[in-house]
Amino acid sequence: MRPQSVILTFLGDHVYGRGVCVSSGSFIEAFARVGISEEATRSTLTRMVRRGLLRRQRSGRRMYFGLTPTSAEVLSDGERRIWHSGVVNDADEDRWTLIGFSLPESWQRQRHELRSRLVWAGFGPLQNGLWIAPGEVDAAGVIDDLGANVRVFSAEPRPPTDMQALVADAYDLADLGARYRAFLRRWDQADPAPDVPDDLARSLTLLTDWLQIIRTDPRLPLRHLPHDWPAEKAQRVCHSLHERFRPEAARLVADLLDTVPDETWAER
Repeated sequence: MRPQSVILTFLGDHVYGRGVCVSSGSFIEAFARVGISEEATRSTLTRMVRRGLLRRQRSGRRMYFGLTPTSAEVLSDGERRIWHSGVVNDADEDRWTLIGFSLPESWQRQRHELRSRLVWAGFGPLQNGLWIAPGEVDAAGVIDDLGANVRVFSAEPRPPTDMQALVADAYDLADLGARYRAFLRRWDQADPAPDVPDDLARSLTLLTDWLQIIRTDPRLPLRHLPHDWPAEKAQRVCHSLHERFRPEAARLVADLLDTVPDETWAER
């Protein structure tokens, strides 16, 4: 697991919304439980400050780290994906957002950036320069500042369109399904992660694993997915285990967490 991913998981599950900054020592102690060294933790915290994901706040001789608007937005998105929107899209309406774009061949950087943003927003390629995503997607944030010639439409499929075949062409369902099944193999058992020392480490590992999958899941309509699609079962396992691990994890966090009030909290 990437240290930054674990740090964001920890912040989202135990710090987000509390208006506090956390000491570097608390991060070091927490992440040692999942095999992340002190050196790796310190260097990751420094990189996250440079990227605008954390801010430093000194109190006495100790250094504390707090959220920024950027990291708060990332954590809010993760909270929504895990606990609210979920991975199952069983909406009655079969509506899609289409984006068509045309970029000069010389705009390689903009082309790569746009495609990365489209994938992050749940889009898959239909054909050259035409991408599709389930539901009504606000495309303004995707295309903003790129200077691309982009057209956005909302549409519904009509016969003779084979939506199951179209979805299979536009999205790598084999890879996404394999990631859900790997999650189930690891966690859907009576004693999951037996090599992990305690329930704090288990909950951090569990949610980090889960977020790595669902952040790239476009939440395609269930009606267009294979009948044995594993996402719903994997979600039930994740939620059930988190509930099981949380009491002991919260107790351990209360023992190790060294915090001070976030001086910027009132400004948000």
